[in-house]
Amino acid sequence: MPTGFPLDVEAAAAAAIDPFGAARDDRRDLPLVTLDPVGSRDLDQAFALEPRGSGWTVWYAIADVGAVVVPGGPIDVEARQRGVTLYLPDGRAPLHPPTLSEGSGSLLPGQDRPAVLWRLDIDDAGRLTSGRARRALVRSRAQLDYVSAQAALDAGTAEEAIVSLRTVGEVLQAAEEERGGVSLPLPEQVVEEGKLAWRSPVPTEGWNAQLSLLCGRAAANLMLQGDVGLLRTMPPADERTMRRIARAATALGVAWPEGPAEQTY
Repeated sequence: MPTGFPLDVEAAAAAAIDPFGAARDDRRDLPLVTLDPVGSRDLDQAFALEPRGSGWTVWYAIADVGAVVVPGGPIDVEARQRGVTLYLPDGRAPLHPPTLSEGSGSLLPGQDRPAVLWRLDIDDAGRLTSGRARRALVRSRAQLDYVSAQAALDAGTAEEAIVSLRTVGEVLQAAEEERGGVSLPLPEQVVEEGKLAWRSPVPTEGWNAQLSLLCGRAAANLMLQGDVGLLRTMPPADERTMRRIARAATALGVAWPEGPAEQTY
């Protein structure tokens, strides 16, 4: 596991400059908020939700770290070697230096930050009707965490952003089920007082994930229309895998259609 960064990578991260500058749309007017695990500093996504007719407009800002990473430069070379941020129960090995990922490239509250800002329009059934993106300058209003946001929602004291998130998130979850999609809120392993433990996700995490999935679908649509980019796909499950799923479903008391596995997938 990599534990630090070479000096030239750290220096490049500290000196990173946004090449777009004033050419970005100024959308600091949007009431964006971030929603992440408690204590997070690498805040790479923020959202704002607006009613639009019988549907909604989802504003989704993604920290534009890529804009300041020079192709072939020290940060780029190091990131390609790492591939992803690796998360452990008690720590992580980041993709980019914290100076960038938790500082100038993080959507920290009250700070002006470069972002790719998506406007995603959905109807009252959660269907994506429009998706487009612009480079923008944004400013997050608040840094929220899943547990506190859920507690406030349960107590009836949540701010409007979380109340709206519940409404939109539930609509998107229903639309996912209608499409035949599945989201599994599996527990995650954490370290508590030096011991491994399990933590079950709260509903706010699932609703927030739906916004990310919505943005991913919009991005995929643009790539398909433009015949560019990379799409991650999965091959069909083989018969052995389907038999395992059928056995697991039976053990859990979930009804499973009769017939060959390949016909019930």
